[in-house]
Amino acid sequence: MAATGVLPFVRGVDLSQNNFKDDEFPKHVADMSGLRWLRINKTNLDMLPDELSHLSKLEHLHMSRNNLIQIHGDLPTLSCLRTLNLRHNKIRNSGIPNDVFNLEEISVVDISYNQLSAVPEECEKAKSLLVLNLSHNNIPSIPNQLFINLTDLIYINLSDNELESLPPQMRRLTNLQTLILNNNPILHVQLRQITTMSQLHTLHIRNTQRNYNNIPPQLDMLTCLADVDVSHNELPKVPEAFYRLPSLKRLNLSSNCIKDLSSSVDCWVNLEMLNLSRNKLSSLPVAICRLTSLKKLYVNSNELDFDGIPPSIGKMSSLEQFLAASNKLELIPEGLCRCPKIKRLVLNSNCLVTLPEAIHLITDLEVLDVRNNPNLVMPPKPRPQQKGSGQEFYNIDFSLNHQLRLAGAVPTTSTSATPTKDPIARKMRLRRRRQESEADKDQTKVLKGMSDLAEKKNKGLTRMESEVQEVGHKSWLDNLEKPQLDYSDIFSSDVGQLPCVEVWQIENFVPIEVEETLHGKFYEADCYIVLNTTLDDSENLFWQIYYWIGSEATLDKKASSAIHAVNLRNLLGAQTRTIREEMGDESEEFMELFGDVAYIEGGTLSGFYTVEDISFTVRLYRASGTQNIHLEPVPVDKSSLDPRYTYLLDNRLSIMIWYGDQSKSLTRSKARLMAEKINKMERKNNANILMMTQGSEINEFWEILGGFDIDFKPTPCVEDFTPMKPKLYQVGLGMGYLELPQVELPKNKFKQSCLDTKHVYILDCGADIFIWIGRKSSRLVRAAALKLAQELCSMIIRPSVAIVVRVLEGTESQIFRAKFQGWDNVLGVDYTKKAEGATRQIHKDDSEFKTDLSALFMNRQPSMTNTECEQLADEWNADLDVMESFVLENKKFVRLPENELGHFYSGDCYVFLCRYWVPKEVEEKPDVEGGDKTDDDEDEEDSQEDEIAYTVYFWQGRDSSNMGWLTFTFSLQKKFESLFGEKLEVVKLCQQQENLKFLSHFKYKFIIHRGKRKAVPIKGEELNPKFYHVRANGGSLFTRCVQVHPTSKWLNSEFCYILMVPFNSEDMKGIVYTWIGDTCDGEVSRMAEEMAYDMFGEHYSHQLLTEGEEPENFWWVALGGKRPYDKETDYMEHVRLFRCSNDKGFFTVSEKCSDFCQDDLADDDVMILDTGHEVYQWVGPLCSDTEVKLAFKSAQVYIQHLRIKQPDAPRKLAIIKKGREPWKFIRCFHGWGKFKTHAASNI
Repeated sequence: MAATGVLPFVRGVDLSQNNFKDDEFPKHVADMSGLRWLRINKTNLDMLPDELSHLSKLEHLHMSRNNLIQIHGDLPTLSCLRTLNLRHNKIRNSGIPNDVFNLEEISVVDISYNQLSAVPEECEKAKSLLVLNLSHNNIPSIPNQLFINLTDLIYINLSDNELESLPPQMRRLTNLQTLILNNNPILHVQLRQITTMSQLHTLHIRNTQRNYNNIPPQLDMLTCLADVDVSHNELPKVPEAFYRLPSLKRLNLSSNCIKDLSSSVDCWVNLEMLNLSRNKLSSLPVAICRLTSLKKLYVNSNELDFDGIPPSIGKMSSLEQFLAASNKLELIPEGLCRCPKIKRLVLNSNCLVTLPEAIHLITDLEVLDVRNNPNLVMPPKPRPQQKGSGQEFYNIDFSLNHQLRLAGAVPTTSTSATPTKDPIARKMRLRRRRQESEADKDQTKVLKGMSDLAEKKNKGLTRMESEVQEVGHKSWLDNLEKPQLDYSDIFSSDVGQLPCVEVWQIENFVPIEVEETLHGKFYEADCYIVLNTTLDDSENLFWQIYYWIGSEATLDKKASSAIHAVNLRNLLGAQTRTIREEMGDESEEFMELFGDVAYIEGGTLSGFYTVEDISFTVRLYRASGTQNIHLEPVPVDKSSLDPRYTYLLDNRLSIMIWYGDQSKSLTRSKARLMAEKINKMERKNNANILMMTQGSEINEFWEILGGFDIDFKPTPCVEDFTPMKPKLYQVGLGMGYLELPQVELPKNKFKQSCLDTKHVYILDCGADIFIWIGRKSSRLVRAAALKLAQELCSMIIRPSVAIVVRVLEGTESQIFRAKFQGWDNVLGVDYTKKAEGATRQIHKDDSEFKTDLSALFMNRQPSMTNTECEQLADEWNADLDVMESFVLENKKFVRLPENELGHFYSGDCYVFLCRYWVPKEVEEKPDVEGGDKTDDDEDEEDSQEDEIAYTVYFWQGRDSSNMGWLTFTFSLQKKFESLFGEKLEVVKLCQQQENLKFLSHFKYKFIIHRGKRKAVPIKGEELNPKFYHVRANGGSLFTRCVQVHPTSKWLNSEFCYILMVPFNSEDMKGIVYTWIGDTCDGEVSRMAEEMAYDMFGEHYSHQLLTEGEEPENFWWVALGGKRPYDKETDYMEHVRLFRCSNDKGFFTVSEKCSDFCQDDLADDDVMILDTGHEVYQWVGPLCSDTEVKLAFKSAQVYIQHLRIKQPDAPRKLAIIKKGREPWKFIRCFHGWGKFKTHAASNI
């Protein structure tokens, strides 16, 4: 094939699993001058390709699992090389050039699984080295000079060598995080070098002749150590230092001589995996049941019996796997069956007699292995009963004990819930109740009369309303129900949610989104849909929908553009009409959307079937395989026939199947089935299927294969035929570069789920190269994929019958589908969103839905102390070097004046660029004689520099539009990325949802005003007062001053407030009251006073008011009069907010942090708010019926749990809807205002 010109733009390619033996490496790789990464694993290379010398920009080179003996050549000339992976080769020391370690950028070297007899020479010169893997070689020792310069190493793997000792210079590796020394004959000396590696996270010393005496006793100094493997050693017991490792998560003690465990195992609070297999344990300590984080417990091949397993093992709430094979177990404790997350239970080769009946109640059990237990009798399975709360609540068991068990807590009972019988107290209660009823008899009569009068009045009003409704005219359109249509396969879920212009091109009856760079460029033979999303005066989304008709467009494209324009309007719920625009006669409003409009000749093909005779290539396939059929294209010639195989000859309207004498019957059946599928799915049942055996061929068959020859006899032509494993590439397209990585397959199997409709893939099958094009992929990626497939086909040696086939999503051929396992076009049904569908599913299989209510049973998160807040703020501000501030003004970002730092407006957007110092840890060295530092020490100290990191915070007010975020992403963000590259981190923050680090930079001065920063005041509103509420949720770091509606109802004795009353005077602009509650914290009152002077300067009169000393003007001028307000804030000590959702595919309840706000109330979810006296179930307008029902049951379980946990504070349940919140609900949210208006509210 001819060169396509795309190779210089390829930035990365994965050519693994090809056969490049005997100098068959692709010569075209030399043309990839911009290549940054290259993978050529499993390619049978026996020498370094010469083409690598042309790749001057190469950074990452992977050549694992080849036949390399040496890597001499042009490798040291690759000045940008960072990663060198040479695993699983045959390289010796003489085959490694010394110059390769002189590369300045080299940071990762992997020469494991080779034939090294020593550490490569001059390896210590690679000063930038971070990862060094020399495992599975024959290295007897490590030179002392290796770790003198390589002090930045974070990963070392020296396992499976012949090391007898470690150099003392390893104590210099203070940054090391992973050290693996498995299977080395290390002498019986303590590895004291390890204790100096303060950052060590993983330590593997498996099979290194370790015993109780040569384990470093100071190992507990490694506070970061989380993964330890000391298996296959000679430990008689667990070293004491192991019990003092606070961060330990994985511990492997298998194949030792351990006889018992200490009760100190409960110190491993973070442990997730514990392997004690192949020891001499006769029992497990009771303290092991306190390891609530443990997920995997292995005790195979020990001496455990029934008494050796603690009965309280059911308290291990996170346990998923329990393996106790080859022990002496007669029974297992019933508590083991009550572990809520147990999935794998292996008990084979024991002395089991029976199992607890609760074994049938383990819902998530996946593996139960009880083999080699000859006397085992399984317990009878209990009769099925109605599960949970019945079908109405989806068979979920909402009982408190069951939910506590699922959450990993121990079911508890309350003495107040089940009081003991006291006959004397019962008589006193009855006597008191009788006296109260007689005293209230007269009041009951009055109340009954008033209720009867109100009921009559309501009946009269209802009758009048019904008469008015009958008189009014009702259109026939009101009786029609809109059909429930699903456009998710056509338009994305976020379409029309941001102010911008979006364009779709009609292709094969379906709209395909056009990239922004191609907006305004229309093909004459195509049709387009244009959506213009703007914001109206009330900050609501407004849509204009156009469909553009090209002058040469076909009828199918015209109709599809009009239909999908209406579909888009229905999806958005827009009230506007669709506007038709024709080429050359566009309206001015349409032309203004693009500025310059360009017409391009041509377009895509019509979606209708054409009557032209499409050229067809006759192909001959060799079928092999019994379980999954494999079709290999071979030359269409009689010499390709082999009597051991079945062949399929595809001649379009005639499909011939040839059976060799020695072919397998199962392969014959599968080949016939494949021919029937091709005929049905691709030829509309118009093709003839002809089957013939060897020796009974028809003349047409021989004519296609080149003619009949009487002397021809099929003979075995393939000795050891092994089907080539296909390779799946995903085409990546960026700004000026292309990438071709291979897709990681789940369990190394090709499945339909590997293909994403938004991408384009290349399936390389050797003789066939398929280009799979997703429906929602862009045109540029499709064009790039075609050129890359052509280059891929030409650069690798292939059979003469190799072709490139273009496959569209939804029109895949049977040959293509046969490459994937279990290709299925049936769509799964999700019953989690609709209550009716969920009920039908339950009625079908009577199963229980999965739930997660564990958040309801956790303790409330305590507030941070002032000392903790100050310490965090000092640490973050010490790392902060510079913070530059910007604000969106006139559609562009300008610098924020210094006097406005800390002042935010809800209608604006801000950008803060922060530069942080990230210090490097410097190792302390002992003083040399005389107290003077050597020249080497001074040079090393000079070379230590702090790293720099950049973080951009984008702050968006709750009343601002998303245009600020779009302006930032297309202007400032790109500029910052070009300046700082990978060191830049972008964090988007919304009002009152800021993180602690961001808040700390303003030093307790965080003021949020309503409106826009430079908004022109409306006439008559200049003299309106402004009221601010100073409050902290969960700690002083969360302190904010938020403007609220001026009313005395907001006042509370434990908070501070700022009230500004303006004057109509030039000398004095107004008076500012700083109101301090009686029980307010002194530090908060001081901050409030400082904020008042900062917000309103010298031109205002300031007055500090304490509660109870307010003048009359304070109440009547601005707050609408003196009214009762809250005196206590006990609700602040109990308030909690939970989110109920089924976004994960099952119902979950999660808790928001204590610093929640009004915007955390999501429209498509149900929220639960606990105020300490009431529990509110807040229902969003877009939530499903399923979520409402399950949230109601969850709230009841929560109240029942609190009734036991807090009997002195009973709760009442109330259900409220959005917009109808009571004051007790509103006061829990700082800065409550009007809800945001979303596009969904117009649907």
